[in-house]
Amino acid sequence: MSKEKEFAKELINFIYDSPTAFHAVDSAKAILDKQGFTELKEESSWNLEKGGKYYVTKNDSALTAFVVGLGKIEEHGFRIIGAHTDSPCFRIKPAAEMTVEEHYVKLNTETYSGPILSTWMDRPLSLAGRVTLRGGDLFNPTTKLVNINKPILIIPNLAIHMNRNVNQGVELNKQKDMLPLMGLINESLEKGNYLISTIAKILNVEYKEILDFDLFLYEYEKGTIVGLNDEFISSPRMDDLAMVHAGITAIAKSEAVNSTNVVVCFDNEDIGSTSKQGADSPLLSDILERIVLTMGGDRQDYFRAIAKSFMISADMAHAVHPNVGEKHDPQNRPVINKGPAIKISANMKYITDSNSAAVYASICKQAEVPVQRFVNRSDEAGGSTIGPITASHLNIRGVDIGNPSLAMHSIRELGGVMDHTYVTKSFVEFFK
Repeated sequence: MSKEKEFAKELINFIYDSPTAFHAVDSAKAILDKQGFTELKEESSWNLEKGGKYYVTKNDSALTAFVVGLGKIEEHGFRIIGAHTDSPCFRIKPAAEMTVEEHYVKLNTETYSGPILSTWMDRPLSLAGRVTLRGGDLFNPTTKLVNINKPILIIPNLAIHMNRNVNQGVELNKQKDMLPLMGLINESLEKGNYLISTIAKILNVEYKEILDFDLFLYEYEKGTIVGLNDEFISSPRMDDLAMVHAGITAIAKSEAVNSTNVVVCFDNEDIGSTSKQGADSPLLSDILERIVLTMGGDRQDYFRAIAKSFMISADMAHAVHPNVGEKHDPQNRPVINKGPAIKISANMKYITDSNSAAVYASICKQAEVPVQRFVNRSDEAGGSTIGPITASHLNIRGVDIGNPSLAMHSIRELGGVMDHTYVTKSFVEFFK
């Protein structure tokens, strides 16, 4: 097996173990713990050392890892890679169990972000997330992660015999058409609280101890390597767990240098980042300032450090589509496995400018990594990233990049085996 294919399988395993943002943070922590990183708590006093490796979490769904530089922070600044832990999916509502036709039990859900709805139909689904339990402190209840890890749900299509125009396109109603079937009523289901009872059994607690939950649907089937020459990665949540995995892998391998290296994995990017654990918050700026202050600097040193810093906003990019090539810019057409793409927008949907693009291109050249450019068609709005949002909180240079992919926001996205190695090599070089 080639080292690139082996590394791609590591990504597939990482994604499989990370069905929610909470689990993605837990998976990242496991990688960092193996490399000697120390977990810090927001509420505790920090004692940092030059060359020390640390991480801190927020809401169990966002994580910031850093290696304190050997030089003066105000002179060498921060080298930051940003990504996000969330992906489009469906969240379970309170009082979720719904009885239909006196026989079926389905779950009431709310759409999270913008999934391609049709891709969720007729697939084995499961549930995972965070459960809040009764604890000794009213303001600090106990939380536990849960993953049912069994195909207990499915969203069935309507047969073509009852929907003859289905192949001409059908608008799916999120409240009506996208509710997953859980089972048929039997003795245990008739007792009610079936979902809560199942979770309580997994966590080995009484169901009355469960106060609330953040539960999400996910595709049960694991990702895989596909293609005639094993060149593609087909997996859920490539956007953006591929960049999370690459960033965490790079900083876990990194040695202390003069600058302070940082990887920040925000939550809630797919719904606008406006949360305490999202990019549109003081999360990152507070942590960076706290590092400066803990290392003996003052607020002026913090501003000097930011002026010396650089950020890579890493979020998956759009590869040119083999069937719908006309949807792409006529000149800038990234291809899978030809290297990460620098993302450019005249309207600053991406943080990139010519200066920062040149910096990242030079890093790739030094790492012997090919690099491409992505620009939307002028008549297509496109999306945005954590880059511009972070720049609104930090006066920092930066570039938006991402690996080219197909079917973004589908339940199953497609990326490149070589690209995952390429982007990780560029991150390792960046941290040098």
